[in-house]
Amino acid sequence: MPSTRDIRRRIKSVKNTAQITKAMQMVAAAKMKKAQDAATQGRPYADLLNKVLVSLKERVEENIHPYFSSGKAGKTLVLLITSDKGLCGAFNTNLLKKVLTSDLGEETEFISIGRKGAQSLARLQKELSADFSIKDPARFDQLRPVSKLLQDKFLSGEYERVLVGFNNFVNTATVIPSLEQLLPINPVTLGGKRSYEGVGHGEVTDASAGPSLEYAFEPNVADVFAQILPQYVSNTLFQMLLESRASEHSSRMVAMKNATDNAKQMLKDLTLEYNKVRQAAITNELLEITTAKMALE
Repeated sequence: MPSTRDIRRRIKSVKNTAQITKAMQMVAAAKMKKAQDAATQGRPYADLLNKVLVSLKERVEENIHPYFSSGKAGKTLVLLITSDKGLCGAFNTNLLKKVLTSDLGEETEFISIGRKGAQSLARLQKELSADFSIKDPARFDQLRPVSKLLQDKFLSGEYERVLVGFNNFVNTATVIPSLEQLLPINPVTLGGKRSYEGVGHGEVTDASAGPSLEYAFEPNVADVFAQILPQYVSNTLFQMLLESRASEHSSRMVAMKNATDNAKQMLKDLTLEYNKVRQAAITNELLEITTAKMALE
């Protein structure tokens, strides 16, 4: 049985840990609010742009733009968006499991955003061609080199498709690991809701989408797509990054809250154990005094 001194040391250590996790919880909560606002505010634009492009894809001629057709080679390029720091529960682990258990094809090459993803891919001996670090809060200009690299690699014809693995933010308690196809142009689920599903197939699930539209292009289709599609890819990537950052801070806040609650429960258990040991020691001392008194009589 541990002594009262050992228990007091453990109580002090757990109290210090609880103070740290509580502070980290408060910091994560403040960052989470800003990240959530950024993610939710960007969804309407990303959703509408995705809906329009998916609809256009069904109405234009085939091979009108290389972003609408698969590459000739059979390789798959995957962008993995993870966190730079830990202490966020199963945030990175669940995403990595989702990506690695998906059907990626025979040849797969990875690009990572976030130190944790790069470390995990290196441990698993996966082919990692590039690693980017984007500070928090994320800015659109920081993502431009990543977007340009993905588009250049896809346009080279070496890759059949480009996928993005990220955590989709639904709410504070729900984060969904997702693997979405970015290129060729394909409907992307953001925020756990696909409001443009069925667009271009004679079916519209979103009432705000309205009736089927005929688009007029000026000066011509090729020039319009040449300007819009690179911007679409960059904007979609940025929205995915915002979703991932909101998910990261939410996961970290929940993890730190759970750690603080566990520390408080441990303090209660240790305090109870301390009182029991202290009471047992006092009882033994009283017994020794009584026994000694009886022996002297």
